[in-house]
Parts: sequence; C-alpha cells; structure tokens
Amino acid sequence: MEAASQKQLENTRNIGISAHIDSGKTTLTERILYYAGKIHKIEEVRGGGAGATMDHMELEKEKGITITSAATTVAWDDTKINIIDTPGHVDFTVEVERSLRVLDGAILVLCGVAGVQSQSLTVDRQMKRYRVPRLAFINKLDRMGANPDRGIEGIREQLKLNAVAMQIPIGLEEGHQGVIDLATMTAIYFDGDNGENVRTEEIPSEHQEFAEGKRAEMLEAVSMFNEQLMEDLLEDNEISEEVIHAAIKAGVLSLELCPVYMGSAFKNKGVQPLLDAINRYLPSPLEAEPTEAADLANGGSKVLLDTDPEKPTVVMAFKLTEEQFGQLTYARIYQGKLRKGEQLVNTRTGKKLRVGRMVRMHANDRDNIDYAEAGDIVAMIGVDCASGDTFCNDHVRLACESIFVPDSVISLAIKAKDNEQQMKMSKAIGRFMREDPTFRVHSDEESGETIIAGMGELHLDIYIERMRREYGAEVIVGAPQVSYREAITTSAEYDHLHKKQTGGSGQFAGVSGMIEPLPRDSEESFVFENKIFGGSIPSEHIQACEKGFRDVMEKGPLAAFPMVGIKVTLRDGKYHDVDSSDLAYRLASRAAMKQAVHKANPVLLEPIMKVEVETPSDYQGSVIGDLSSRRGVIYGSEVKGEDTVINSGVPLGEMFGYATELRSMTAGKASYSMEFEKYTSTPPFVQEKVIKERLEKLKEDE
Repeated sequence: MEAASQKQLENTRNIGISAHIDSGKTTLTERILYYAGKIHKIEEVRGGGAGATMDHMELEKEKGITITSAATTVAWDDTKINIIDTPGHVDFTVEVERSLRVLDGAILVLCGVAGVQSQSLTVDRQMKRYRVPRLAFINKLDRMGANPDRGIEGIREQLKLNAVAMQIPIGLEEGHQGVIDLATMTAIYFDGDNGENVRTEEIPSEHQEFAEGKRAEMLEAVSMFNEQLMEDLLEDNEISEEVIHAAIKAGVLSLELCPVYMGSAFKNKGVQPLLDAINRYLPSPLEAEPTEAADLANGGSKVLLDTDPEKPTVVMAFKLTEEQFGQLTYARIYQGKLRKGEQLVNTRTGKKLRVGRMVRMHANDRDNIDYAEAGDIVAMIGVDCASGDTFCNDHVRLACESIFVPDSVISLAIKAKDNEQQMKMSKAIGRFMREDPTFRVHSDEESGETIIAGMGELHLDIYIERMRREYGAEVIVGAPQVSYREAITTSAEYDHLHKKQTGGSGQFAGVSGMIEPLPRDSEESFVFENKIFGGSIPSEHIQACEKGFRDVMEKGPLAAFPMVGIKVTLRDGKYHDVDSSDLAYRLASRAAMKQAVHKANPVLLEPIMKVEVETPSDYQGSVIGDLSSRRGVIYGSEVKGEDTVINSGVPLGEMFGYATELRSMTAGKASYSMEFEKYTSTPPFVQEKVIKERLEKLKEDE
C-alpha cells in the first residue's frame, strides 16, 4: 500500500450515532457539524427554525424525529470522520441495522435522566451483532433529575458492558458547567454563545478529591489492557497520558471496554472532547475487524477482505433512496478503489454497470467526487441495484453478507381510489420496497386488496403520508391488523408417496422424515436438513423437496397465517427412473408437510411488544392497571426523579389506540415506546376468536 493511502486510511473514521428516541442524538450530530465547521448556524430539532441539518425530510422536520439515516463527512484535527445519524424510533430500526453493518465504530447516546431505555437495548444488540466498538455519551446533564452514575450503572447491568467513566461532570441540572477529564486531570469549560471556545483550567479544589478517586477507578479498569500501565500502577510510577490512551484504545478495539463521556449537547457542553475520543480510540478502517465475504467463484467459501486500495475492488450497497435523477446508492468500499466511469459487476445479478456519478453526502446536499478508496463511504447516482448488493471489478466474484432483517408485525389493507391513483400508489410502493427491506407488500388473493406490512403503526403511517405527499396518491386505508403466525409445538413424522399416471409420462416421488419446532428465540424461521444417504432421492431433486416444504410455510393449517420456527429433516424417499421429476418431489413434499403439520399440534402465535411507559409517579397505578387489562405482564418499574418508568410485555393486538388512552389517563404527561420482543402462543380464547374472524374474512373474500 502506498504511504499516502496508508496515511489517509489511518486518519479516517466511519462511525454511527445511535440511541433511544429523544436522547439528543440528532442534537449531538448538529453540534458536531458546527464545531467541525461543516455548518455555520446551529438549528434545533424542534423549535420552529429550519430543523436539524441531518433531518432533511419534510416529515422529519415536522415531527422532530429522525426517519431515515443520513450521512455526512466532517474533519476534526487531521481526521476525516464519516458520520451516519440513525433513527431512534424502533419502527425505523432497519436504518440502524444497515448502518451498523458498514461502520467501524459507534457512539451510543443515553439520556442523563432516563439512562438505558428500551431502544438502547436494541441498538446494543445490533452493535454486538456486527461487533462494532463503541463509546458512550451520557447527554442532557442540564436536565432536572440528571444522574450520570445511573446511566453508567445501566450500561453495566442492563447492557452487560464494561463501562468506565472518562469524565465526571462539574455540576448537574441548571448548575452544569463542564466536565473533568480523568486522563488529563483538567477541568474543561465551554465558552461562547455556542460553546465553541474550549477552556482548560485546573480542577476546582472542591472537586479535586472526588476526581482523584474516580481517576484511580478508571486507571485500574483500563490497566487490564496495557501491561506498562499495570506495571506503573503497581510500582506507583508516574503515568503518562500516552500509556493511558493506548490502554483505552486497546480495550475499545477488543470490544471489552466502553469509555463513557458526558455533557449536554443542547447546552453546547462536552461535544469537542467526544470528537477527540472518536479520533483517539475508535478504529480506522485499517484497525477494524476484517469483513467476511463469500467467494462465489469458489463455491461460496469465506474470505476476509483487506482494506487495501491495491486489491481487487469490493463495494457493498447498504442504503437506497429514489431521487429525481435516479437511484441514490450509499455504499461502503471495503477493498480496492472506485473511480467515476469505472465498470463494475453486481455479483448477485451478474449485470455490469458503470459508475456515472459519485458524490460525498452531507445530509441532502452533496459534493461531486471522481475517486474514492477502500475504507470510504460514498454515494453513487443512477446505479440500479438492491440494498445489500455487492459490486466487484472483473478480477473477483465476492458477496458481502447482507444485514439481518426483522419480520414485520403489523399490516394494513390499502386501496387506491381510482386507476390513476392506483398507478401512483404502485410507483410509490415499488420505491419504498427498494428503500426499506422491512416494508413488505403482497396482494391478498381472495380479496384483491394490497396489504402493506411493517414494524409498527408509525412506520406504516409515514409511508402512507409519503405516498400522498411525494406521489400524490390518495389511498383508502383499512384498520391495522396484527401479523399473527402459526407454529408447531411437537415433533411429527411424515411419509408420503406421490404417484400419478396421466397417459404417457407419470409423476412419482416419495419423501419421509420428521418436522420439529425450533427454539422460540431462534432468528431462523425455517431450517431444512438433508439426511439422504445412498441416493434414495437423487441430489438434483433435493432442492425441489425443500421448495415444497417451504411452500406450506406460507399458509398454516389453523387460519392461513404464515408458519414460523420449523425444522424439516429429510431422511429417505423413493425414486422412479422415468416418472420422478422436480415437480413430483415438490408436490410430494407439500403433501407430506401438510400431513406432518396437522399432527404436530399447531398453535397460533401473537407478537408481544416490549412497552416502556414513563409517567409522573401519581399516575403509576392507573398505567399499570391499564397495561394489565390489555393482557400485559409487568416486568418491573423504576423511579427516576418525579417520574416512574414501567416496563412490560403486551400483545400488539391490545395496543391499538394506546397513545390516545395514555394521554387521557395521565393528562398528557406520560410518554411510551414500544418495540417487538417475541412471538408467543395466544391464550385459547384469543386463538379461537382470531381464527373465527380470520376464517369469516377469508369466506367473505371468496
């Protein structure tokens, strides 16, 4: 690798900023842009101005929430930082998922009052899934009830991370003035109208003893990652800043340390030291864990990509948006280099494409670029592809692993008012499906209705509103429907012979084996295992068998809901030299699967949502009583200042209209968040009711 490329990569950071909704994540990003000189005026997320820079959609500015992830690039000191600001609302969790897939590091933002919240847990799981090193930033220390110790304890207890405070606050709530840095043992204040002037002073005498105690705790924790530091501590030697920084970085890169920073982004305190920590501790593309890809030219064997501009080019598309001049494709360059005008191959489709225009994004604005190298994040205009596609040059055929996509839990029937509106609706749906893998669409065969499915009411509401605003499509919307599933509870054997003679050639295929339930927490919906030995079914027909089994998964026996959580084992079969075919084996497998499912005690599953309610303590009893009446299970509650946070698991079918009810019950003072937790068996009376309603609807649609 050339020295210039090496230096450029060492001074690059690809990071994401993630948090529970309303933790101040977008406000933090806005301050980063300001201090890095990217913008010259701070806009607030809410407040009647232009809205936050990174929330560029009209709907985002109106609602004061982040809906889509947005990318930008800033410079801090000599380091280029590519930043992706992600949504906090669980309905848009796929935006977080696909961002973390391509990032090298992350900032986990926590509210200084609430600490770890429901979406913090989700984001943490996502970071762990993609092995992303992170720093934590405890925000909103200017708020009433702020308590950074609670946040650190939450990171340790709830997220099971080795959280270590790198700073302590100078004052809290209205008295929050700045922070004490425990590595340098200095007090840091933020002067000027927007906190742009960082002033370093000696630690105030009243904080000195406490700071020394916290520094000793920090050094003990980070010494586990550096022998020199451990030795210096044991021998009571003077400890250099360089050794401390080296220890912290080693802990972060090993995923065994989560340094915690703090401040108030809204009050312009604590952001610049966080930027210093990003440069100092989060990995460059050269230091990040190598990305794995499948070598399609060698049977899908796994290879590790090398962040080297001189190696064959490998680029992964991770986010798509539709624009006036064609599709905008956000991409991470994992290996090689990317030039404007270059020809690449989409390894999923085999199609060749030319990179016509390449840009570096800043929210909704962009700068044209002609060249980018491994380790960078760019956007290409006019490239036809799907989210997760991999592009290579002619030398290799590699495919990067795509992101985890959760199942949808809620659906709506929509119908266009006339043929003209139908065309507009279809165009909008096509675009949204390309943009968002959690937005699913199918046509109900019986009713002819278009069914859209997603992660929550807000998720679908946003898309319906976008249909109206961006495409002028007026649609009639049905009532929200819960996405029930069907599953089996016991194992069952199957043995079926499909035999049919129709004049000349016939159909002959036999399959036998077993089905069994997968663990309920399995991320797999269907697992197929081929245990055929001795060629009782020729290998070329095995795939047809699997397709037949999968066919039955689409409609369960109870009420034609999709089936989940089934492992199918194929053990034996029968074969005829003339009459056996793919079609025969597919039909035999379908019949065998239906036979087995009926014997395996099928049940109806309903989605359980993890519901977190924050309410003034005076209303705690009413809120708990209401959740219980919705068949909710109360997991626990915690007092935070004058409020109580209640955690519960509630069936989604009982949560429609909850926002209105909660407002009424608490005089508009409570708030809640909701995310999918698990599928679980419905009680008999619910199962009976749902099946009856479903069968009646299917009968009406015939």
